[in-house]
Amino acid sequence: MLITNLLTITNRAYIEIQSIIKEKGIPDLYALRIGMKGASCGASYLIGFDIKTEKDQVFDFQEIKILVDKKHLLFLAGVEIDFEEGETGKGFTFSGKEL
Repeated sequence: MLITNLLTITNRAYIEIQSIIKEKGIPDLYALRIGMKGASCGASYLIGFDIKTEKDQVFDFQEIKILVDKKHLLFLAGVEIDFEEGETGKGFTFSGKEL
């Protein structure tokens, strides 16, 4: 498990992120954005690649730069990001904190 001072990324998730960066040819200008979408009971987590803005806090996570909008920091503290594959599909999962 890989841990920043904000959240935890499992080895499976880290390997998948590295794979996406290589397969899609994500330029160095982009970083991994982790955040929130929506509000209150309709909120969900988001993950993708984006360019840094002045609203972002940047975390160095081994070879990956992570962007988090400063207003989302409180909601992401203590969250674990994993990657799962199964019969019904595959994708990133977020756990450890109720929205």
